[in-house]
Amino acid sequence: MTETPKTDRAPGRPIDEEEARLWQQAMRDVDTLADRDVTQPEDRPAAKQPNRPSPVRRPSTPAPAPAPARSRTLPDLSHGAAPGVDKRTAMRLKRGQMEIDRRIDLHGLTQDEAHRDLISFIRGAADAGRRCVLVITGKGSRGAEEPGILRSAVPNWLNGPDLRPHILSFSHAAPKDGGHGALYVLLRRRR
Repeated sequence: MTETPKTDRAPGRPIDEEEARLWQQAMRDVDTLADRDVTQPEDRPAAKQPNRPSPVRRPSTPAPAPAPARSRTLPDLSHGAAPGVDKRTAMRLKRGQMEIDRRIDLHGLTQDEAHRDLISFIRGAADAGRRCVLVITGKGSRGAEEPGILRSAVPNWLNGPDLRPHILSFSHAAPKDGGHGALYVLLRRRR
């Protein structure tokens, strides 16, 4: 049989001024539940609380500021770079040997339209659990020396904060899928 710990205050004894002051100090940051019924049902016994001394609060000492949350910064990707992807998968992606689950053609769109459509496409494919998608940018009409606007912009968009969390790697497509005018994009698996 365990013995119940004795307290200085006997049940039914009125609270003295010091206890009342300590209680007010301890409860000053507590919000009230005025709109809720917080009484315990009579058929359920109250849980026994261990008799521990309460910690002393020093009002003159300000609480330390919470540490800033660190955001997980993902490294920028470039054509063929595959950090976090095994060599076999990276090679299959570069060679065009992975099954293409979805494709989007951005030909003829303005930059704003293409960017908006690409974000929607990548997010939709990622949410649907797709693994590999093809993004067709076209080679551009500026000639062989200078790549087209979308062809230059899409890799930057894929590294942007709204798309990068969904992407593991991207690479130029094989000639059968558009060559340098298209990209294979490997998406992260859903967890």
